[in-house]
Amino acid sequence: MTTLVIGANGQIGRQFCALAQAAGEPIKAMIRDAAQQPWFEERGIETVIADLEGDFHAAFDGCDQVVFTAGSGPHTGPDKTLLIDLYGAIRAVDIARERGLGRFLMVSAMRAENPQEAPQKLRPYMAAKFAADAHLRLAGVPHVILKPGRLTDEPASERVATSLDETGGENQASRANVAHALLHLLKARERVDREFVLLDGERPIAEALA
Repeated sequence: MTTLVIGANGQIGRQFCALAQAAGEPIKAMIRDAAQQPWFEERGIETVIADLEGDFHAAFDGCDQVVFTAGSGPHTGPDKTLLIDLYGAIRAVDIARERGLGRFLMVSAMRAENPQEAPQKLRPYMAAKFAADAHLRLAGVPHVILKPGRLTDEPASERVATSLDETGGENQASRANVAHALLHLLKARERVDREFVLLDGERPIAEALA
């Protein structure tokens, strides 16, 4: 069956879509407008045009699980954080529940459970992630929540850690490693109702996310 990728045109989303397509995993990339289509079409990736701020029910047609890696981005205000990172995520979870989807893979953030401990400018984002994660846990949808640390653009090492103890306190995670971790979890369909911190580290992804 097909996996709907919400946030497919983002920095993690594009890398994940390319990896999934190369691995032969059927995916459908949800994008906001037709101008974003060529990148996906060049790679043979199916797209659907839908907006988290509008009606996106139809994007779920023919899909049996979801990868949610959407975000309002660092250059928007708290209003977009509320509409996309919080309410958009909640609506996606609710549709997945209504449709009886098999699994929901959520990209959250490390320490989202303690928003007040984040730098002040990140607190609305962390609060949104905290609430969206809580809604997913209570929704009854089989799920995996992936919580990367501070995101970087370093290349993929495909070696990760799942705690600060393993990294000596280093809390960064490359977007490329997050994409590879999502691909591993996509394939590991038996893995449900689990949560993982994800940091750059020394262990192979399959071992760390076992």
